[in-house]
Amino acid sequence: MFIKPDYNLKRIYDINLEELKSDGICAILFDLDSTLMASKSGVYSDEMKSWLEKVRKDFFIAVVSNNKNSEYISKVKAISDFPLLFCAAKPDTKKVSEFIKQHNFTPDKCVLVGDRPLTDILCGKKLGCKTILVDSVTAESEKKIVRFVRFLERLSIRR
Repeated sequence: MFIKPDYNLKRIYDINLEELKSDGICAILFDLDSTLMASKSGVYSDEMKSWLEKVRKDFFIAVVSNNKNSEYISKVKAISDFPLLFCAAKPDTKKVSEFIKQHNFTPDKCVLVGDRPLTDILCGKKLGCKTILVDSVTAESEKKIVRFVRFLERLSIRR
């Protein structure tokens, strides 16, 4: 199976917010680990915090994460002032679909942003959202084995 994200970007900061606005997008749903913060760090960089503040001026923002670790979830909740969905079970769409409805959006008004084609992008595609695949925020410092696994997973992408 091939997956084609609507946008395939090197960095999350390369997202064209004006283009999303002109396409009628009202909500941006972000994966958490490796998309908004270093995996399992529980900390947003200063650059990410500033960028998210800019984004939320024009969009509803939220996190949809598969993470199930209660200690980690508590840590992230303490530093986030926007809606969070944990245990999302992506690429399954049930919980994310309910979350979107709960916040009064329809999938065609949402974009799902993530670093994993087989969870984030597949979930967004199945929901009917626009999708943006980004490289990990820690791509330059990831171990070689992690980069290799990411390379293999990206073989499922049709460019």
